[in-house]
Amino acid sequence: MNFLEERIVKDGIVKEGNVLKVDSFLNHQMDISLFNQMGAEFKKRFEGKNINKILTIEASGIGIACVVAMHFNVPVVFAKKAKSINIDGDMYIAEVESFTHKCKNQVIVSKKFLSENDHVLIIDDFLANGCALQGLISIIKQATTKLFSSPAHNGSTCLPGQKNYVSRLSAA
Repeated sequence: MNFLEERIVKDGIVKEGNVLKVDSFLNHQMDISLFNQMGAEFKKRFEGKNINKILTIEASGIGIACVVAMHFNVPVVFAKKAKSINIDGDMYIAEVESFTHKCKNQVIVSKKFLSENDHVLIIDDFLANGCALQGLISIIKQATTKLFSSPAHNGSTCLPGQKNYVSRLSAA
């Protein structure tokens, strides 16, 4: 899958600390045509899996997750970084350290949106240090759902203690 690598090489900027800035097309201004290509690729990679939910984390993963969900024809659930008055009932909670904001947050998902019968694909924009992914995996384990995971960028690796894989769309 070269289209994402090509876009990262063309428009990505490497900042101090080896941080890749992709805000012109991925997580500040969003290139929906690129997202559509990514959604088609995720659908191809997870063809035959009985995915019925897409899970992401607030906020940068929501755009990509929504476009991917259109390819699977399933809803998106996103982990919120703050509890609001609109969230009630039982919740799954995980602590996540933000790579970009350098702080820890508790993320929450209402239990009414994830159950043990779900087959969940995790979609996020980047796998920086794996903390967001680990938090989402923790929520999935609490719900005892079936997990498939795919951040948009980073190496393909087996999740520790899991039989499911992280799939990358780019090696840039």
